[in-house]
Amino acid sequence: MTFLTQPLLPAVKSMKQLEFLLSRPVEYIILLDSHVAQIKNIVELARQHGKQVFLHADLIQGLKNDEYAAEFLCQEIRPEGLISTRADVIRVAKQKGLVAIQRIFLLDTIALDKSYALLQKTKPDYIEVLPGIMPRIISEVSEKTGIKLIAGGLIRTVEDVENATNAGAVAVTTSNEELIRHYI
Repeated sequence: MTFLTQPLLPAVKSMKQLEFLLSRPVEYIILLDSHVAQIKNIVELARQHGKQVFLHADLIQGLKNDEYAAEFLCQEIRPEGLISTRADVIRVAKQKGLVAIQRIFLLDTIALDKSYALLQKTKPDYIEVLPGIMPRIISEVSEKTGIKLIAGGLIRTVEDVENATNAGAVAVTTSNEELIRHYI
């Protein structure tokens, strides 16, 4: 799977955002900040409109972000993939045949070094690097890991998107409505 045909991955935080995207020519969306009782219906609605959904497993209210929650999501909800900071969630997603996106927060050199160790262990399909406004670090992580990279966090302008993709990110995630409307 590649996101090369969709440089911007809209991260949905509300039903209003979802409704807007359902009628737009976008194949992939990321669902953030949802509730366990809503996710099945949301994913089914998105599928009915030809959308593929990635769930941010760590941000689903009512579910603990552990391997058991990941198994539930994989078996009962069956999204296109899971995004998580947790190694166990990434492992389960891969075992169940879903796209596994390891989210890493790069606050300093120590966090970067710990992330490299984590990525060697989890071997995700993609890495989401936050904040995504660090082109030099995006290039470094992409080159050092050989794993396709998505940039996210603090992406606010078209220039931010271009800088991230020029640095090697295959896509950029954002919940910024103005930026989403620009690209979609």
